[in-house]
Amino acid sequence: MADELTQIVFETHATTTDNEAGRATGWLPGELSQVGREQAAELGRRRRADGLDVVLTSDLHRAVETVRIALGDSVPVLHDWRLRECDYGRWNGAPREQVLGDRSAYLDQPYPDGESWRQAVERVGAVVHDVQRRWGGRRVLVVGHVATRWGLQIALDGAALEDLLTQEFAWQPGWEHQVR
Repeated sequence: MADELTQIVFETHATTTDNEAGRATGWLPGELSQVGREQAAELGRRRRADGLDVVLTSDLHRAVETVRIALGDSVPVLHDWRLRECDYGRWNGAPREQVLGDRSAYLDQPYPDGESWRQAVERVGAVVHDVQRRWGGRRVLVVGHVATRWGLQIALDGAALEDLLTQEFAWQPGWEHQVR
């Protein structure tokens, strides 16, 4: 199966109360807001008939809750800590501007008691190899965070982290990747 075309679809977790309050949740669990619960239901309407074979999700509550609302038990779901957001260490839950105001400063330098962006995206990249080995030739939905998205862009599209750090994350209804 590893030689067959594998489809990896990425979706972000839905909006949280921290997102709405301007906080960078990081490795804290997070909780979906009312808007987020509606977004998760919409994700379900978009993906339920999408021929998904498996869902891989970050194990942080906001991602797990997004998948539970969106898909329930209609497809197998596996939680993987490697799909987590960047660990902002002592700054998990701090104001967004404090944490993300100069992301490039944390390209290789870890956040206080946390990890660097490079460490975060490398952690995510390791999942791609497992997907190919375990679900080659299938359609896989990955639900996660900004670090998850960037890790996939780097591993699957050859993007440069230095470039991604300077871009504002722009939501869209899923990103599709095909890999052999």
